[in-house]
Amino acid sequence: MSQLSGPTPGNAKSRPSLPFLLTDLNEAILNRLPSRYHGGRRRSKSNSKILPPGVDDITSLQTSFSLWDGVRRLQRRRWRKMDIQYAVVAFIALFSLWIAPSAPLTKTAAVVGCVWLLLMPATSQFLLPSLMIWTWLLYFFCSRFIPYEYRPHIWVRVLPALENVLYGANLSNILSARQHSILDILAWLPYGIMHFGAPAVCSLVMFIFSAPGTTPVFARAFGWMSILGVTIQLCFPCTPPWYENEHGLVPAEYGMPGSPAGLARVDAIFGIDLYTTNFSSAPVPFGAFPSLHAANAVLEALFMSHCFPQFRTLFIIYAGWVWWATMYLSHHYAIDLVGGGIIAAVFFYTSRAHYLPRRQPDKLTRWEYEYVEIGEAHASFVDDDRDHYFHAGLLSHRRGSSTDGWTLGSGSSWASSSGTLSPTTSDATTPGESVLGADGQGRVWDGLAPPREIELHEVVIGR
Repeated sequence: MSQLSGPTPGNAKSRPSLPFLLTDLNEAILNRLPSRYHGGRRRSKSNSKILPPGVDDITSLQTSFSLWDGVRRLQRRRWRKMDIQYAVVAFIALFSLWIAPSAPLTKTAAVVGCVWLLLMPATSQFLLPSLMIWTWLLYFFCSRFIPYEYRPHIWVRVLPALENVLYGANLSNILSARQHSILDILAWLPYGIMHFGAPAVCSLVMFIFSAPGTTPVFARAFGWMSILGVTIQLCFPCTPPWYENEHGLVPAEYGMPGSPAGLARVDAIFGIDLYTTNFSSAPVPFGAFPSLHAANAVLEALFMSHCFPQFRTLFIIYAGWVWWATMYLSHHYAIDLVGGGIIAAVFFYTSRAHYLPRRQPDKLTRWEYEYVEIGEAHASFVDDDRDHYFHAGLLSHRRGSSTDGWTLGSGSSWASSSGTLSPTTSDATTPGESVLGADGQGRVWDGLAPPREIELHEVVIGR
């Protein structure tokens, strides 16, 4: 172990040498700390998944189509509290099938087929993370079969009133006041085309070019956000702007047809029925709040910005494009967009803090990753050789009463009787390593100048 060298009777001109900060310093001082203070290289307090030699690469995919392999994996699985989400998904799926028209053979075949695909490792690795999305689609389309007598009151005046209170006007009516075929096409592209394909495109791009495990987190967040959105729309049904434009503020009733609103102009431009019939018979015609178009765009923009921060501006523009289109086509009020955006932000930041793998800027594709770190980064230092961790907060300035050239720490829980804890002096140094203190002008310290306090950023490490 190298120690601080200084003048001795036998060697008056020996040059001072500080110990190598991240190895000998830890051995000299930090090993005396309680174990709760140990901790590593600048690294997060996150769940790092580093595979040892001999274990399948984290980028590998399952290729087995054997049901028995899936059964054995299920038997070996260690169940966690988060697995209760699958029970909730099963309940929502069975409820949706129960309220749907009677078709026992079709329903049984669908359940058996789903279980079959979930048991095969090659298919379950893709179906299981996206199970929430498929459940949301089933839940959304089967919600039309909920009996009217069990549904709540439809709110007609709430959203227009909130719009006027918060913004002083109906922004949807303002944006849709001037209509033009070019604007119709510009609004149709994100609302009627990109909205339906963007989740698949984002999933594919993140699967190839992001850290392994990113796409499953996105799929789960997208699915649960959509399920929550539909549930709010069913429990708090509100009329969209097109209803106010066509019917005024008269009470709405279940069974009334929906409307394509501005998308009817797109059908007229192309001369085909792309949206009129589908939106007129929509499962949730009074699902204005929250806007899932806005929520999806915000969630996609946030996840893509996390994975590809260099394109953040483009993703923000896309989200704003969708928001404008929803109001221009008279499908949502501005308050609906804000509500959807808030829900999307909550799901993203929760996912990023606890489940989302952190990107590594030097990696281009998923196959270049050797390990992934989960959650947000909280910086600390690590001793690479010993894998000991300690927080930077433990490195502090020396006390004013100390006469040492530099001092490590002054906490009362581990300070010496003199008020400081500093290395001893010796001629021994670590072979191949030297530490030179540089002054404020960048000149190398020769050991002759009066000792002064050395900051961590003023230490030059040489090998």
